Amino acid sequence: MSSIMTNTAAMAALQTLRTINSEMETTQNRVSSGYRVESAADNAAYWSIATTMRSDNKALSTVKDALGLGAAKIDIAYTAMNSAIDVVSEIKAKLVASREPGVDKTKINKELTELKNQLVSISGSASFSGENWLNNETTTAAGTKSVVGGFNRDVNGKVSITTLDVSVTSLTLIGAANESLGILTRDVDADALLATPTGTAQNFFLIDTGSTTGTPASGTEIKLSATTSDADVEAMIRVVDSIFSDMTDAASNLGAIKKRVSMQEDFVANLMDSIDQGIGRLVDADMNEESTRLKALQTQQQLGIQALSIANTNSQNILSLFRQ
Repeated sequence: MSSIMTNTAAMAALQTLRTINSEMETTQNRVSSGYRVESAADNAAYWSIATTMRSDNKALSTVKDALGLGAAKIDIAYTAMNSAIDVVSEIKAKLVASREPGVDKTKINKELTELKNQLVSISGSASFSGENWLNNETTTAAGTKSVVGGFNRDVNGKVSITTLDVSVTSLTLIGAANESLGILTRDVDADALLATPTGTAQNFFLIDTGSTTGTPASGTEIKLSATTSDADVEAMIRVVDSIFSDMTDAASNLGAIKKRVSMQEDFVANLMDSIDQGIGRLVDADMNEESTRLKALQTQQQLGIQALSIANTNSQNILSLFRQ
């Protein structure tokens, strides 16, 4: 039945064209933005997950920066500690040389003085961003320093921060205000280092800061004079060797934390990449699929317009029936 009041064919063609135009608009948005899920209206669940993970990735980016800052501090301390170990090794060699008969101990002492000055210079220069882990200028132990190492979200959505802790107390070389806190400034009992201690304390220290606050060293400074006995030289050698051992232990700890920070930096970088990939799988548009679909919809749109045009001509054809 043909009717000039209700053109059902045109109405059907128009409805089809509207559907095609709507799908085309959606596809064009995906092609232009690159997202399959751009807003919560597209897919509330996926949008929520993606938004949360993007926020977490920003936090991980800050963690990565913090690890870089922490790595720089550790590198400075590690480099300075290794340099100080070389100097202490040289001091030990000089003391061994002074044990030889006929050696001018006063000349060797001049070398020792310069080497000790070098240790003070190394410790004072090991500073980064206002922090010096080798030179403690307070009267209390340096304690533990923390480096932000991770940002975590558990299964319940609760977040927490992971830290990498460094015991700076064990790294302190110079106790500027409290000599008992520094490896190089505190008293070391040479008698206790004997295979068979006599029980009579014989304290020596390597560097005198001149501080009278805190707990100043009360032993004898390691230095030579023409009257220094062979027994005292041997006691000094034992003390310096003990200091050397403490410093190598501290350097080993720094090396371990340095490696840990490096591994954590790599892990955080890889984790951020993995999160980006995961977000992409949820919300990114498949450009090959969308471009192909857009081409198909453009063709359907042209056919829909043609169908609507044909349906509208049916009313014109009815008029021909009334013509003379």
